[in-house]
Amino acid sequence: MKKYFPALLLLLLSANVQAITKEKRYNITERGAVADGTTLNTKAIQATIDECAQKGGGTVIIPKGIFLSGALYIKPKVNIELQEGSVLKGSTNIEDYPKAMTRIEGHFEPWRAALLNADKADHLRITGKGTLDGNGKPFWMEFYNRRSADRTTTNLSVERPRLAFIQNSKDVLISGITFLNSGFWNLHLYRDQQVKVDGCRFEAPGGKVPDDHAPSSDGIDVDSSQDVEIGNCFFSTGDDDIALKGSKGPFAMQDKDSPPVERIYIHDCVFESGGGIMTCGSEATIVHNVKVERCTARNVNVIRLKLRPDTPQQYENISLTDIIMEGTATLFNVSPWTQYFDLKGQQPPHSVIRNVTLTNVKGTGKTLGQITGTPNTDLGTITLKNADIKVTDASTEKLKALTTNNVVVNGQPVILNGGK
Repeated sequence: MKKYFPALLLLLLSANVQAITKEKRYNITERGAVADGTTLNTKAIQATIDECAQKGGGTVIIPKGIFLSGALYIKPKVNIELQEGSVLKGSTNIEDYPKAMTRIEGHFEPWRAALLNADKADHLRITGKGTLDGNGKPFWMEFYNRRSADRTTTNLSVERPRLAFIQNSKDVLISGITFLNSGFWNLHLYRDQQVKVDGCRFEAPGGKVPDDHAPSSDGIDVDSSQDVEIGNCFFSTGDDDIALKGSKGPFAMQDKDSPPVERIYIHDCVFESGGGIMTCGSEATIVHNVKVERCTARNVNVIRLKLRPDTPQQYENISLTDIIMEGTATLFNVSPWTQYFDLKGQQPPHSVIRNVTLTNVKGTGKTLGQITGTPNTDLGTITLKNADIKVTDASTEKLKALTTNNVVVNGQPVILNGGK
Protein backbone atom coordinates (compact mmCIF):
# COMPACT_ATOMS: atom_id res chain seq x y z
CA MET A 1 0.00 0.00 0.00
CA LYS A 2 2.87 2.35 0.78
CA LYS A 3 4.09 2.45 -2.82
CA TYR A 4 0.67 3.68 -3.98
CA PHE A 5 0.19 6.23 -1.21
CA PRO A 6 1.94 9.16 -2.95
CA ALA A 7 -0.15 8.69 -6.09
CA LEU A 8 -3.33 8.42 -4.01
CA LEU A 9 -2.40 11.52 -2.09
CA LEU A 10 -1.85 13.44 -5.32
CA LEU A 11 -5.27 12.37 -6.60
CA LEU A 12 -6.91 13.50 -3.39
CA LEU A 13 -5.05 16.80 -3.43
CA SER A 14 -5.97 17.34 -7.09
CA ALA A 15 -9.64 16.70 -6.38
CA ASN A 16 -9.48 19.05 -3.41
CA VAL A 17 -7.84 21.81 -5.48
CA GLN A 18 -10.51 21.44 -8.15
CA ALA A 19 -13.24 21.68 -5.53
CA ILE A 20 -11.66 24.76 -3.99
CA THR A 21 -11.26 26.33 -7.42
CA LYS A 22 -14.92 25.67 -8.22
CA GLU A 23 -16.03 27.16 -4.91
CA LYS A 24 -14.03 30.31 -5.64
CA ARG A 25 -16.01 31.31 -8.72
CA TYR A 26 -18.77 33.78 -8.01
CA ASN A 27 -21.40 34.39 -10.70
CA ILE A 28 -23.04 37.80 -10.37
CA THR A 29 -26.42 36.54 -11.66
CA GLU A 30 -26.59 34.08 -8.77
CA ARG A 31 -26.38 37.04 -6.42
CA GLY A 32 -29.03 39.28 -7.92
CA ALA A 33 -27.50 40.93 -11.01
CA VAL A 34 -29.95 41.30 -13.92
CA ALA A 35 -28.76 41.21 -17.55
CA ASP A 36 -31.42 43.43 -19.10
CA GLY A 37 -29.28 46.48 -19.89
CA THR A 38 -31.50 48.80 -17.79
CA THR A 39 -31.40 47.54 -14.20
CA LEU A 40 -28.63 49.22 -12.22
CA ASN A 41 -26.53 46.35 -10.85
CA THR A 42 -23.87 48.25 -8.93
CA LYS A 43 -24.92 46.93 -5.48
CA ALA A 44 -25.31 43.33 -6.62
CA ILE A 45 -21.97 43.20 -8.43
CA GLN A 46 -20.11 44.99 -5.63
CA ALA A 47 -21.64 42.61 -3.09
CA THR A 48 -20.34 39.70 -5.19
CA ILE A 49 -16.85 41.20 -5.26
CA ASP A 50 -16.97 41.79 -1.49
CA GLU A 51 -18.15 38.24 -0.80
CA CYS A 52 -15.36 36.84 -2.95
CA ALA A 53 -12.79 38.92 -1.05
CA GLN A 54 -14.19 38.03 2.37
CA LYS A 55 -13.98 34.32 1.55
CA GLY A 56 -10.32 34.48 0.59
CA GLY A 57 -10.49 35.55 -3.02
CA GLY A 58 -11.32 34.00 -6.36
CA THR A 59 -12.95 35.01 -9.62
CA VAL A 60 -16.10 37.05 -10.11
CA ILE A 61 -17.91 35.87 -13.24
CA ILE A 62 -19.81 38.26 -15.49
CA PRO A 63 -21.78 35.94 -17.80
CA LYS A 64 -23.41 36.60 -21.16
CA GLY A 65 -25.78 39.57 -21.09
CA ILE A 66 -25.76 43.34 -20.62
CA PHE A 67 -25.21 44.44 -17.02
CA LEU A 68 -25.62 48.16 -16.28
CA SER A 69 -23.47 49.42 -13.42
CA GLY A 70 -21.83 52.36 -11.76
CA ALA A 71 -18.36 52.36 -10.20
CA LEU A 72 -17.09 49.02 -8.91
CA TYR A 73 -14.12 48.47 -6.60
CA ILE A 74 -12.06 45.31 -7.10
CA LYS A 75 -10.57 44.04 -3.85
CA PRO A 76 -7.19 42.30 -3.47
CA LYS A 77 -7.27 38.58 -4.40
CA VAL A 78 -10.38 39.09 -6.54
CA ASN A 79 -10.21 38.56 -10.30
CA ILE A 80 -12.81 39.47 -12.92
CA GLU A 81 -13.82 37.22 -15.81
CA LEU A 82 -16.00 38.75 -18.54
CA GLN A 83 -17.31 35.75 -20.42
CA GLU A 84 -17.99 35.80 -24.16
CA GLY A 85 -21.10 37.82 -24.90
CA SER A 86 -20.97 39.69 -21.59
CA VAL A 87 -21.15 43.49 -21.43
CA LEU A 88 -20.46 45.47 -18.28
CA LYS A 89 -22.08 48.74 -19.32
CA GLY A 90 -21.42 52.00 -17.54
CA SER A 91 -24.26 54.11 -16.21
CA THR A 92 -24.72 57.52 -17.84
CA ASN A 93 -25.54 59.09 -14.45
CA ILE A 94 -22.34 60.72 -13.23
CA GLU A 95 -23.56 60.34 -9.63
CA ASP A 96 -23.09 56.56 -10.01
CA TYR A 97 -19.33 57.24 -10.00
CA PRO A 98 -18.40 58.60 -6.55
CA LYS A 99 -15.95 61.46 -6.38
CA ALA A 100 -12.69 61.00 -4.47
CA MET A 101 -9.13 62.28 -4.49
CA THR A 102 -7.51 60.48 -7.40
CA ARG A 103 -4.72 60.65 -9.97
CA ILE A 104 -5.71 62.46 -13.12
CA GLU A 105 -3.66 64.31 -15.77
CA GLY A 106 -0.41 64.20 -13.81
CA HIS A 107 -1.70 65.30 -10.40
CA PHE A 108 -4.30 64.54 -7.73
CA GLU A 109 -7.67 66.18 -7.37
CA PRO A 110 -11.25 65.18 -6.54
CA TRP A 111 -12.48 63.33 -9.63
CA ARG A 112 -15.00 60.67 -10.48
CA ALA A 113 -14.20 56.99 -10.05
CA ALA A 114 -13.85 54.67 -13.04
CA LEU A 115 -16.26 51.89 -13.91
CA LEU A 116 -13.66 49.36 -12.66
CA ASN A 117 -11.25 50.46 -9.92
CA ALA A 118 -8.42 48.53 -8.26
CA ASP A 119 -5.85 49.65 -5.68
CA LYS A 120 -3.04 47.50 -4.25
CA ALA A 121 -4.45 44.53 -6.15
CA ASP A 122 -1.32 42.45 -6.76
CA HIS A 123 -1.76 39.48 -9.13
CA LEU A 124 -5.00 40.93 -10.50
CA ARG A 125 -6.51 39.21 -13.54
CA ILE A 126 -9.18 40.82 -15.73
CA THR A 127 -9.80 38.34 -18.51
CA GLY A 128 -12.30 36.93 -20.97
CA LYS A 129 -13.91 37.81 -24.28
CA GLY A 130 -16.45 40.24 -22.90
CA THR A 131 -16.82 44.02 -23.18
CA LEU A 132 -16.42 46.98 -20.89
CA ASP A 133 -18.79 49.54 -22.45
CA GLY A 134 -18.41 53.06 -21.11
CA ASN A 135 -21.67 54.18 -22.72
CA GLY A 136 -19.83 57.45 -23.10
CA LYS A 137 -21.68 59.56 -25.66
CA PRO A 138 -23.72 61.61 -23.13
CA PHE A 139 -20.46 62.55 -21.40
CA TRP A 140 -18.82 63.49 -24.72
CA MET A 141 -21.76 65.68 -25.72
CA GLU A 142 -21.78 67.40 -22.33
CA PHE A 143 -18.11 68.25 -22.82
CA TYR A 144 -18.65 69.63 -26.32
CA ASN A 145 -21.71 71.60 -25.25
CA ARG A 146 -19.78 73.19 -22.40
CA ARG A 147 -16.81 73.96 -24.63
CA SER A 148 -19.08 75.47 -27.28
CA ALA A 149 -20.47 77.84 -24.65
CA ASP A 150 -17.07 78.54 -23.07
CA ARG A 151 -13.86 78.07 -25.06
CA THR A 152 -11.79 78.05 -21.86
CA THR A 153 -13.30 74.66 -20.96
CA THR A 154 -10.53 72.14 -20.27
CA ASN A 155 -10.50 68.35 -20.24
CA LEU A 156 -11.21 68.31 -16.52
CA SER A 157 -13.95 70.95 -16.58
CA VAL A 158 -16.56 68.29 -17.32
CA GLU A 159 -16.53 65.18 -15.12
CA ARG A 160 -16.33 61.97 -17.15
CA PRO A 161 -15.57 58.46 -15.86
CA ARG A 162 -12.71 56.30 -17.05
CA LEU A 163 -13.41 52.68 -17.92
CA ALA A 164 -10.71 51.13 -15.72
CA PHE A 165 -8.26 52.61 -13.21
CA ILE A 166 -5.65 50.29 -11.69
CA GLN A 167 -3.08 51.71 -9.29
CA ASN A 168 -0.31 50.59 -6.93
CA SER A 169 -0.48 47.02 -8.18
CA LYS A 170 2.06 44.41 -9.26
CA ASP A 171 1.72 41.43 -11.58
CA VAL A 172 -1.44 42.45 -13.44
CA LEU A 173 -2.89 40.68 -16.50
CA ILE A 174 -5.63 42.17 -18.66
CA SER A 175 -6.46 39.82 -21.51
CA GLY A 176 -9.07 39.51 -24.26
CA ILE A 177 -11.27 42.40 -23.14
CA THR A 178 -12.89 44.96 -25.46
CA PHE A 179 -12.82 48.48 -24.05
CA LEU A 180 -15.62 50.39 -25.77
CA ASN A 181 -16.81 54.01 -25.79
CA SER A 182 -15.23 55.17 -22.56
CA GLY A 183 -16.47 58.48 -21.15
CA PHE A 184 -12.81 59.51 -20.63
CA TRP A 185 -9.62 57.41 -20.69
CA ASN A 186 -10.10 53.68 -21.28
CA LEU A 187 -7.38 52.00 -19.19
CA HIS A 188 -5.37 54.09 -16.73
CA LEU A 189 -2.39 52.38 -15.09
CA TYR A 190 -0.85 54.41 -12.25
CA ARG A 191 2.23 53.35 -10.27
CA ASP A 192 1.91 49.74 -11.40
CA GLN A 193 4.65 47.22 -12.15
CA GLN A 194 4.76 44.04 -14.22
CA VAL A 195 1.58 44.64 -16.17
CA LYS A 196 0.61 42.69 -19.28
CA VAL A 197 -2.20 43.82 -21.59
CA ASP A 198 -2.77 41.13 -24.21
CA GLY A 199 -5.27 40.64 -27.02
CA CYS A 200 -7.51 43.56 -26.06
CA ARG A 201 -9.43 46.05 -28.21
CA PHE A 202 -9.74 49.76 -27.47
CA GLU A 203 -12.48 51.44 -29.47
CA ALA A 204 -14.08 54.88 -29.40
CA PRO A 205 -15.10 57.08 -32.34
CA GLY A 206 -12.43 59.37 -33.71
CA GLY A 207 -14.49 61.01 -36.46
CA LYS A 208 -16.06 64.42 -36.88
CA VAL A 209 -16.52 66.67 -33.83
CA PRO A 210 -18.86 66.63 -31.98
CA ASP A 211 -21.27 63.89 -33.03
CA ASP A 212 -18.74 61.24 -33.99
CA HIS A 213 -15.75 61.94 -31.78
CA ALA A 214 -14.91 60.80 -28.27
CA PRO A 215 -12.78 63.46 -26.52
CA SER A 216 -9.98 62.24 -24.25
CA SER A 217 -10.71 58.61 -25.14
CA ASP A 218 -7.09 57.44 -24.71
CA GLY A 219 -6.63 53.70 -25.16
CA ILE A 220 -4.02 53.01 -22.46
CA ASP A 221 -2.40 55.60 -20.21
CA VAL A 222 0.79 54.23 -18.67
CA ASP A 223 1.28 56.68 -15.82
CA SER A 224 4.41 56.51 -13.67
CA SER A 225 4.59 52.73 -14.18
CA GLN A 226 7.35 50.27 -14.99
CA ASP A 227 7.69 46.95 -16.80
CA VAL A 228 4.52 47.12 -18.88
CA GLU A 229 3.92 44.88 -21.90
CA ILE A 230 1.17 45.67 -24.42
CA GLY A 231 0.77 43.09 -27.17
CA ASN A 232 -1.63 41.80 -29.81
CA CYS A 233 -4.05 44.68 -29.29
CA PHE A 234 -6.20 46.83 -31.58
CA PHE A 235 -6.65 50.57 -31.11
CA SER A 236 -9.15 52.93 -32.71
CA THR A 237 -9.77 55.92 -30.45
CA GLY A 238 -10.47 59.63 -30.49
CA ASP A 239 -7.26 60.57 -28.68
CA ASP A 240 -3.90 59.01 -27.79
CA ASP A 241 -3.76 55.26 -28.37
CA ILE A 242 -0.96 54.47 -25.93
CA ALA A 243 0.18 57.46 -23.87
CA LEU A 244 3.16 57.34 -21.52
CA LYS A 245 2.44 59.80 -18.75
CA GLY A 246 3.91 61.31 -15.62
CA SER A 247 3.85 64.76 -14.11
CA LYS A 248 3.91 68.26 -15.60
CA GLY A 249 4.96 71.80 -14.79
CA PRO A 250 8.29 73.43 -13.89
CA PHE A 251 8.57 71.44 -10.63
CA ALA A 252 7.79 68.05 -12.19
CA MET A 253 11.22 66.58 -11.40
CA GLN A 254 10.50 67.07 -7.69
CA ASP A 255 7.18 65.23 -7.86
CA LYS A 256 7.59 62.10 -5.73
CA ASP A 257 4.18 60.85 -6.86
CA SER A 258 5.46 60.48 -10.41
CA PRO A 259 8.37 58.05 -10.78
CA PRO A 260 9.79 57.52 -14.29
CA VAL A 261 7.97 55.53 -16.94
CA GLU A 262 10.46 52.76 -17.75
CA ARG A 263 10.79 49.46 -19.58
CA ILE A 264 7.71 49.56 -21.77
CA TYR A 265 7.30 46.88 -24.46
CA ILE A 266 4.68 47.31 -27.21
CA HIS A 267 4.40 44.65 -29.90
CA ASP A 268 2.18 43.16 -32.60
CA CYS A 269 -0.55 45.81 -32.35
CA VAL A 270 -2.68 47.57 -34.96
CA PHE A 271 -3.47 51.27 -34.63
CA GLU A 272 -6.47 52.26 -36.74
CA SER A 273 -7.05 55.83 -35.54
CA GLY A 274 -5.98 58.04 -32.66
CA GLY A 275 -2.76 59.72 -31.59
CA GLY A 276 -0.27 57.11 -32.71
CA ILE A 277 1.56 53.93 -31.82
CA MET A 278 3.28 55.55 -28.89
CA THR A 279 2.87 59.03 -27.41
CA CYS A 280 4.88 60.64 -24.68
CA GLY A 281 1.79 62.30 -23.31
CA SER A 282 0.76 65.80 -22.47
CA GLU A 283 1.87 64.94 -18.93
CA ALA A 284 5.22 63.20 -19.18
CA THR A 285 8.49 63.93 -17.43
CA ILE A 286 10.92 60.99 -17.57
CA VAL A 287 10.38 58.20 -20.11
CA HIS A 288 13.19 55.65 -20.49
CA ASN A 289 13.64 52.38 -22.37
CA VAL A 290 10.64 51.92 -24.63
CA LYS A 291 10.67 49.14 -27.22
CA VAL A 292 8.08 48.82 -30.01
CA GLU A 293 8.07 45.92 -32.48
CA ARG A 294 5.91 44.65 -35.35
CA CYS A 295 3.15 47.25 -35.24
CA THR A 296 0.94 48.77 -37.92
CA ALA A 297 0.25 52.52 -37.96
CA ARG A 298 -2.91 53.05 -39.97
CA ASN A 299 -3.93 56.72 -40.25
CA VAL A 300 -2.00 57.63 -37.08
CA ASN A 301 1.42 58.93 -36.04
CA VAL A 302 4.12 56.30 -35.78
CA ILE A 303 5.70 58.23 -32.90
CA ARG A 304 4.35 61.30 -31.09
CA LEU A 305 6.56 63.12 -28.59
CA LYS A 306 4.85 66.09 -26.93
CA LEU A 307 7.24 68.74 -25.66
CA ARG A 308 5.82 71.03 -22.99
CA PRO A 309 7.45 74.47 -22.66
CA ASP A 310 6.72 74.39 -18.90
CA THR A 311 8.07 70.92 -18.05
CA PRO A 312 11.62 69.48 -17.86
CA GLN A 313 11.29 66.32 -19.94
CA GLN A 314 13.65 63.41 -20.64
CA TYR A 315 12.73 60.99 -23.42
CA GLU A 316 15.55 58.47 -23.86
CA ASN A 317 16.23 55.05 -25.38
CA ILE A 318 13.12 54.64 -27.49
CA SER A 319 13.20 52.15 -30.37
CA LEU A 320 10.58 51.19 -32.93
CA THR A 321 11.34 48.25 -35.23
CA ASP A 322 9.44 46.51 -38.05
CA ILE A 323 6.75 49.14 -38.48
CA ILE A 324 4.16 49.18 -41.27
CA MET A 325 2.57 52.47 -42.32
CA GLU A 326 -0.83 52.54 -44.00
CA GLY A 327 -3.45 55.07 -45.07
CA THR A 328 -2.71 58.61 -43.84
CA ALA A 329 -0.02 57.64 -41.34
CA THR A 330 2.61 60.20 -40.31
CA LEU A 331 6.11 59.05 -39.45
CA PHE A 332 7.23 61.65 -36.87
CA ASN A 333 5.25 64.09 -34.78
CA VAL A 334 7.77 65.58 -32.39
CA SER A 335 6.68 69.09 -31.52
CA PRO A 336 5.79 71.56 -28.76
CA TRP A 337 2.61 70.91 -26.78
CA THR A 338 1.34 74.28 -25.59
CA GLN A 339 -2.19 73.44 -24.47
CA TYR A 340 -2.84 74.72 -20.92
CA PHE A 341 0.86 75.11 -20.09
CA ASP A 342 1.85 77.21 -17.06
CA LEU A 343 5.40 78.22 -16.11
CA LYS A 344 4.22 79.39 -12.65
CA GLY A 345 6.59 82.34 -12.82
CA GLN A 346 9.63 80.13 -13.50
CA GLN A 347 12.11 80.23 -16.36
CA PRO A 348 11.46 77.74 -19.19
CA PRO A 349 13.07 74.41 -18.19
CA HIS A 350 15.51 72.36 -20.22
CA SER A 351 14.41 69.12 -21.92
CA VAL A 352 16.25 66.41 -23.82
CA ILE A 353 15.45 63.71 -26.38
CA ARG A 354 18.17 61.09 -26.81
CA ASN A 355 18.64 57.81 -28.62
CA VAL A 356 15.35 57.54 -30.51
CA THR A 357 15.54 55.04 -33.38
CA LEU A 358 13.07 53.84 -36.01
CA THR A 359 14.26 50.78 -37.96
CA ASN A 360 12.72 48.68 -40.74
CA VAL A 361 9.81 50.92 -41.67
CA LYS A 362 7.78 50.33 -44.82
CA GLY A 363 4.42 51.16 -46.36
CA THR A 364 2.50 54.27 -47.32
CA GLY A 365 1.46 57.41 -45.50
CA LYS A 366 0.60 61.08 -45.63
CA THR A 367 3.84 62.75 -44.59
CA LEU A 368 7.24 62.26 -43.00
CA GLY A 369 6.10 64.74 -40.37
CA GLN A 370 8.19 66.98 -38.16
CA ILE A 371 10.83 67.02 -35.48
CA THR A 372 10.81 70.40 -33.76
CA GLY A 373 11.46 71.28 -30.15
CA THR A 374 10.91 74.15 -27.79
CA PRO A 375 13.75 76.72 -27.55
CA ASN A 376 15.02 74.78 -24.53
CA THR A 377 14.85 71.28 -25.97
CA ASP A 378 18.02 69.37 -26.82
CA LEU A 379 17.04 67.25 -29.83
CA GLY A 380 19.76 64.64 -29.53
CA THR A 381 20.15 61.51 -31.64
CA ILE A 382 17.01 60.69 -33.63
CA THR A 383 17.63 58.10 -36.34
CA LEU A 384 15.62 56.53 -39.16
CA LYS A 385 17.22 53.53 -40.85
CA ASN A 386 16.24 50.81 -43.28
CA ALA A 387 13.04 52.49 -44.45
CA ASP A 388 11.19 52.26 -47.76
CA ILE A 389 7.99 54.27 -47.75
CA LYS A 390 5.71 56.24 -50.04
CA VAL A 391 4.10 59.45 -48.79
CA THR A 392 1.96 62.20 -50.26
CA ASP A 393 4.25 64.87 -48.81
CA ALA A 394 7.93 63.93 -48.88
CA SER A 395 9.22 67.26 -47.53
CA THR A 396 12.11 67.03 -45.08
CA GLU A 397 12.11 70.73 -44.16
CA LYS A 398 10.93 70.04 -40.61
CA LEU A 399 13.24 67.07 -40.07
CA LYS A 400 16.55 68.87 -39.59
CA ALA A 401 17.31 66.91 -36.41
CA LEU A 402 16.89 63.54 -38.15
CA THR A 403 19.74 61.27 -39.20
CA THR A 404 18.96 58.76 -41.95
CA ASN A 405 20.60 55.49 -42.92
CA ASN A 406 19.42 53.50 -45.95
CA VAL A 407 16.14 55.42 -46.33
CA VAL A 408 14.11 55.51 -49.53
CA VAL A 409 11.07 57.78 -49.88
CA ASN A 410 8.92 57.64 -53.00
CA GLY A 411 11.66 55.64 -54.72
CA GLN A 412 14.40 58.19 -53.97
CA PRO A 413 17.16 57.95 -51.36
CA VAL A 414 16.93 60.48 -48.51
CA ILE A 415 20.20 61.40 -46.80
CA LEU A 416 20.10 63.69 -43.79
CA ASN A 417 22.76 64.74 -41.27
CA GLY A 418 25.64 62.76 -42.73
CA GLY A 419 23.67 59.59 -43.06
CA LYS A 420 23.94 57.24 -46.00
